[in-house]
Amino acid sequence: MKLSQTARYISGLVLLACTCNVPTAFAADVFKGKEIYQTYCEVCHGSNGQGAIPGTPNFTRGQGLLQPDLALYNRIESGKNAMPAFQGVLDTDQMLDVITYLRTFF
Repeated sequence: MKLSQTARYISGLVLLACTCNVPTAFAADVFKGKEIYQTYCEVCHGSNGQGAIPGTPNFTRGQGLLQPDLALYNRIESGKNAMPAFQGVLDTDQMLDVITYLRTFF
């Protein structure tokens, strides 16, 4: 009987969540990230993430990736050294998609 009451309670919460205007969670898209990477990043960072020009990190060795997503986001948004800033070029979701794709190299 107790399990049945718990199940009814949970199903009621699920129903309530579905009927309210509850924002859905965002999951970054690795496939979109790959497309964006190929368009904006590959020329310098290489198709395999090993770096196409001197001074770029080797993502396959984890260089530059051993930090939180927020730090990577800030780097993409603001740029650093020879890397241009992508603020105004990519939106937040696109930058998160790229970060998700970058993590596939490591």
